[in-house]
Amino acid sequence: MNATSPYGYLAPGQPIGKVSMAPGQNIAGYHVGIIYIEDVWYPMVPGNVVNASTWEFPVLLQPVRGIDIPALFGPEHKDLSKPVLEACRELEQRGVRAISSACGFFGRYQAKIAPKLGVPAALSSLVQIPWIRTVLPGRKIAVLTADSDSLDPEILEACGVTDTSDLVFCGFQYEPQFSAINQHRGSFDNNQVEHELVSAAEEACRDPEVGVILLECSDMPPYAAAIQAAVGVPVFDFTTLIRWLNGAVAQRPYGGCRLLYTSDPADERPGSLSVGAAALQKK
Repeated sequence: MNATSPYGYLAPGQPIGKVSMAPGQNIAGYHVGIIYIEDVWYPMVPGNVVNASTWEFPVLLQPVRGIDIPALFGPEHKDLSKPVLEACRELEQRGVRAISSACGFFGRYQAKIAPKLGVPAALSSLVQIPWIRTVLPGRKIAVLTADSDSLDPEILEACGVTDTSDLVFCGFQYEPQFSAINQHRGSFDNNQVEHELVSAAEEACRDPEVGVILLECSDMPPYAAAIQAAVGVPVFDFTTLIRWLNGAVAQRPYGGCRLLYTSDPADERPGSLSVGAAALQKK
């Protein structure tokens, strides 16, 4: 929609005046677009970024065409700048107001892609590290990642992280059940996946300096509540990131009861009745 139309929330019955659509846009109303790896095979349980039931607001999912996990990260990863940009631009064309992803390793392209888009883009949960440091200074951050061997400096730097001295990396590429995700196995024992994640978080938090958990992988949010219950620290993940984005681009006006009792600066009494309240008292 162009500048003649409202950016944000439309209340029921609210007149909106002239509106227009961009050429080629044939859907509307999606707040956040999410790019994902096209060729994967494992269960996407509720809480997973690409499970629609995870979200209380509309998200639009867009595959990055022709890529698999080894192409995105690992020893044989490829330069996917072009298909990632194409996927993001397709989401933008469809009217989303912000873009994220369903894999933290898309962060390799954060610094390249975000400046080329007309909407906010946060392609990795790792972009939360700088502000976690701001709001929780002095704590070490335990980063639970799908593959610690592949989380290289290039990815971190693209997400604004150059100093890793306060980061503790916990990889899951060798865990019996979680590894089903990277290995394209098609199934896993969900209870055991939760156990693997919770056990790793507990081990990391044995270091008293660790005061926060960050889940790199978009497949980890289903277990965030269990992790937090076990270790008792703040847990950040893709859902905290995407809900933050949504809050910024889909603001809603506040409503409620009209204020009846006010303090009038011209009245020395601490809390004079408003006109509405005075009228009610007379009745």
